[in-house]
Amino acid sequence: HLLHSERQEVIATASSILKESGIPGAVIIAGCGAQSTRESIQLCQEAKQSGADYALVLAPSYWSDWSMPKPVISKFFDDVANASPIPTLLYNFPAVTSGIDLDSDMIAEVSASNSNIGGCKFTCGNLGKLHRVAHDPRITKPFAAFAGKSDFFLHGLVAGSNGAIAAAANLAPPVHVHLLKLYDDGKIKVAQELQTRLIQADWVLVQLGVAGLKAALDSYYGYGGGRSRRPLGLVPSANFEGEKDVVLKGLVDLENSL
Repeated sequence: HLLHSERQEVIATASSILKESGIPGAVIIAGCGAQSTRESIQLCQEAKQSGADYALVLAPSYWSDWSMPKPVISKFFDDVANASPIPTLLYNFPAVTSGIDLDSDMIAEVSASNSNIGGCKFTCGNLGKLHRVAHDPRITKPFAAFAGKSDFFLHGLVAGSNGAIAAAANLAPPVHVHLLKLYDDGKIKVAQELQTRLIQADWVLVQLGVAGLKAALDSYYGYGGGRSRRPLGLVPSANFEGEKDVVLKGLVDLENSL
């Protein structure tokens, strides 16, 4: 939903605010997926110019059947990584790529053979795939496997992920950091209890959709305006009533207590 210039402005603003806040070392990952190799490369170049550290790249998906066999998809990721001025992360999200689902061998092979591919985001939700890639002996360089949803954040850590890139983290970032610390400290039972709350909140956000997340940020924190760019529009406040509000407000209250 962003023009190239808007995307650059968002990245540059994020970079500037992080520096002003005294955390200049924070890593910025910019979405750089497009329907052609050329435009994906252009987005990577613009991301670098605007202050991003990594480019998150989806597979092109307008033609998703016989036109996009595995070798074509692998070459796309390889070509983009070779031309990108910043390291790239593969982004596996079949729900938004017409069902294109990168398998573990493809991810491991293209990642192992290209020094500029630094990881993969698994929004596919396949923990077996994440586990295979995270422990694949073909990948001998530093490589980050990320859970793509809060729904399986803890499960991903057990499988060998390095963390999560998740929509719900926009609503409750310290909660996610706290869960990671609990896991690192070996407090698995407490981490499971926190993961249960994240699963419940994530399911509410899934039902509300992308526009619902933006509306939630406005409803519980008072910023963002609550309205998404068309065609998504505005989620009515009535959608947050009842049990949904109880679950999300509970997560926000926990967030504010940390």
